[in-house]
Amino acid sequence: MAAAGCDIGSLTAKAVILEDGKIVSQTVIRANPKPSKSAEEVMQLALKGAGLSMKDISCTVGTGYGRNQIPFAQSVESEIVCAVRGARKTMPSVRTIIDIGGQDAKAIRIDESGNVARYIYNDKCASGTGRFLEIVAEILNVKIDDMGDISLGSREPVSISNQCVIFAETEIISLVNEGKEIADIVNGLHHAMANRAASLARSIGVEKEVVLVGGVAKNSGMFRAMGEALGLSLQEVKIDPQIIGALGAACFAEESLK
Repeated sequence: MAAAGCDIGSLTAKAVILEDGKIVSQTVIRANPKPSKSAEEVMQLALKGAGLSMKDISCTVGTGYGRNQIPFAQSVESEIVCAVRGARKTMPSVRTIIDIGGQDAKAIRIDESGNVARYIYNDKCASGTGRFLEIVAEILNVKIDDMGDISLGSREPVSISNQCVIFAETEIISLVNEGKEIADIVNGLHHAMANRAASLARSIGVEKEVVLVGGVAKNSGMFRAMGEALGLSLQEVKIDPQIIGALGAACFAEESLK
């Protein structure tokens, strides 16, 4: 039996298909303005990757901000519980999850039994999210996928003091005009974002092991900055950190069949 999870976020849509507890297909695409269309597109691509059709999927669980608009989902779960379920699927020892997505950031603390103990969102401002990185990439005329490697070449990181996206954008433009190196600006940006997320996590208590998930976790510079901001070594999940939510949803779907 095959089960699927579909995570419709603000910037990307993700789908994961499981068979006998193993990932047989996973897909990430840019989200469409209509969540239902994003769901259909990402699911069809995942099915194609697995060599399956929709009739082969016994159960689908939806999650993400567009979860209530997934036409083929039998049920939905919150992003919080799906992030926990997906992270624990890859690393049962995880106790703290920092999830930085397209337009929000959240920190989740898990108790010894694997249940959500506390969590906190930052969804009021784009600062400290993937969208913030996209804006800065456009300003600096670099590819967002290259920002991690660029920042690792920094020798004199600059300080980004503004927390607001609008003011930070102005500050970054000023730094460029002052002749600051792009690598130093990007490194400073990563540390500013990491410090913001670390503060969020500390407000609910940080316990090891700690993982960083979401699309931003694929940025090597951000991953390093996050560890430095927390003062500890982050654990790397064994799969694409961007599909953790979809994986968690797929786990719930598979469990419902059992």
